[in-house]
Amino acid sequence: MRQRVNRWHVAGGIVVLLLIAVGALYLAPSNDYILLPDPAHPVAPLVRVQGGHDPKGPGKIYFVDVFERRASELEALFPWIHRGSTVVPASLLVPPGVSDQAAHQADLRAMKISQQIAAAVALKHLGYKVVARPSGVVVDEIETTSHAVDLLRPADVITAVDGTATPTIASLRATLNDVKPGQTVRLQIRRGTQTITSRVKTIANPVAKGHAIIGFTPDQAADIKLPLNVQIDAGNVGGPSAGLAFTLEVLSELGHDPTRGYKVAATGQIELNGAVAAIGGVKQKTFGVRDAGADVFLVPVDQGNAATAKRYAGRLKIIPVTSFDQALRALAKLPPKR
Repeated sequence: MRQRVNRWHVAGGIVVLLLIAVGALYLAPSNDYILLPDPAHPVAPLVRVQGGHDPKGPGKIYFVDVFERRASELEALFPWIHRGSTVVPASLLVPPGVSDQAAHQADLRAMKISQQIAAAVALKHLGYKVVARPSGVVVDEIETTSHAVDLLRPADVITAVDGTATPTIASLRATLNDVKPGQTVRLQIRRGTQTITSRVKTIANPVAKGHAIIGFTPDQAADIKLPLNVQIDAGNVGGPSAGLAFTLEVLSELGHDPTRGYKVAATGQIELNGAVAAIGGVKQKTFGVRDAGADVFLVPVDQGNAATAKRYAGRLKIIPVTSFDQALRALAKLPPKR
């Protein structure tokens, strides 16, 4: 009898120790982030267009976001405990030396810019007179390894490098192609209502050896003037990936519903020329679209976005897209919803 009791005591002690270890691992933060699905959200409640109204038909447009937070040690070791999750190094989401709060503020700025571009692209498609031109490169997070740490500020707009205008991110990168890592460049910067000049020593691009970078996360600045008042309020959701969904919704609010009665989810950064650029978190977004019961999911072709979505789509129809116009053509080819 005593031997049996002792065995139970030992087994019970092991279980308690395991529970304590699991609890400690769950409470201890890791150096990684975990990406988690969030059900897709209807866009209509977030968008208001002068002279427009929410569509009355059965079709709806959805945008998708991703929950991003620091992973616990337990989640970093066993990410599969959450359906559809992915664990990634923190450096992929937050540059070294940048706080989580600063990274979130950068995401909110990117969201605001994407909303303005979405409205411009939609109204231009409908034939409205829209002024939309790139005006420089916005400085988001600044890496601690950059020599620009004390020279640039978040929300600065770089308009020229060594006297060469840089209205777009592509033009900034093209200008830096002629610069060797370690060389100093002269930046023309728009900071609020002021224009200043600053000399910054470049660093080597850790991804592309031999190429110079300044060391910050860029975003596109644009001068946009719209003929109609368009308001988009996504709350505390950041990042540019809802651009395509917002563009579709502005169209719908003005009586040009492209859904053909389907529940259409969309993701992708919309650019001034209507191109749809790749985004992150596609796996989680696909799960989120499935959870919302959408019929189709518009996903950028680039960087394997569409291929990843198809891998986790199940019965969800994935439509790869490269531009806003192409997305509209693809939706127009869908058979009428029964």
